[in-house]
Amino acid sequence: MKNVLLTLFLLSFISLKTIAQIPSPVIPEFKFFRMDQSVFTDKDLAKGKKIFFVFFDPTCDHCQRAMKIIGAQYKNFKNAAIYLIAIDSPDKINSFMDKYGQPLKGKKNILLLQDKLNQFIVKFKPKKYPSMFLYSAQKKLIAYEDEPEEINKIIKPLSAK
Repeated sequence: MKNVLLTLFLLSFISLKTIAQIPSPVIPEFKFFRMDQSVFTDKDLAKGKKIFFVFFDPTCDHCQRAMKIIGAQYKNFKNAAIYLIAIDSPDKINSFMDKYGQPLKGKKNILLLQDKLNQFIVKFKPKKYPSMFLYSAQKKLIAYEDEPEEINKIIKPLSAK
């Protein structure tokens, strides 16, 4: 009986470990789409800059709050290449930005992308919405955060050399 309980415990522990995703330690290959529907791949990423991905859902309260915080803290992000990615239609993405990301609109270092092939979750392995990934210029993960109130965990390494 003791061995059966131990086996069940170990199996449930292993199952839980495999369910929890670990964010991608390097930027994977991907194919997203700009708002004009032109293709954008990992080969198109800015060179020589830290890269900040925000995976969001326009209907998510936490995502709305995260975008407002990023907009208010934009001065800390202005030297990074920022890619804002959602699965939703360009209309929903643009409407979201009009309402929650107004301070970010038109910035040269920000690009809105649509994940209409549903690759982000599979390749980047976010834990939940919003997922914020900061990668080095060498495409290695520096920081990951999915709580808007913890944006300083992204800002601090973003400002480090």
